Amino acid sequence: MANKSDDMQRGFPRFYPVMPDLAWVERLAPLGIEVIQLRLKDASPDEIERQIKGALKVCNDYDVQLIVNDYWQEAIRLGADYIHLGQEDIAEADVPAIKKAGVKFGVSSHSLEELEFALSYQPDYIALGPVYETLLKKMKWAPQGLENVQLWREKTDLPLIAIGGITPHLAGLVLEAGADSVAVVTDVITAPVPEARVREWLSETRSPPDSSKLAL
Repeated sequence: MANKSDDMQRGFPRFYPVMPDLAWVERLAPLGIEVIQLRLKDASPDEIERQIKGALKVCNDYDVQLIVNDYWQEAIRLGADYIHLGQEDIAEADVPAIKKAGVKFGVSSHSLEELEFALSYQPDYIALGPVYETLLKKMKWAPQGLENVQLWREKTDLPLIAIGGITPHLAGLVLEAGADSVAVVTDVITAPVPEARVREWLSETRSPPDSSKLAL
């Protein structure tokens, strides 16, 4: 696929959808997004391979960077160049093998301890969440708020991805607080017209955030 990794190292696009399957990747890829994460859950090995392979093809067709969540071995084998790992995943993954394959990776964090743990692996980006309360799943972590977005920004120069409960209306505040990109799940997949919601996100995040809106 077209390799955008070097470009992404210079800064993620401000809008970063995280979608649950290939069907969603196919649906959003033509809309002008630059990066999308495929977050499969509870899939069989054959289905994992089919979905990653299909998502890579679609993303290549539309010049979209694909990030594969969790399945680092399959991602390497099938030719993905970006992986996202949670805290438990990074502890179990063969990080030297990932780096040897030339695959870049990001790591989730929900506390300062997790941030330090993630940084010890020298990832290519860091994710922080949930910034706000999210309905996607029950989280053991309290909402981080804009204060922690600012704190994470002070702790690392890596691209910082904020996720959790963020809407287009709140995106400017999160970006102004220090996030480089806003990752979105529920706000897109539960929208009455997801394509229209994606276009709204793209419109909202193409312009620099308004600093006058920042209110901690």
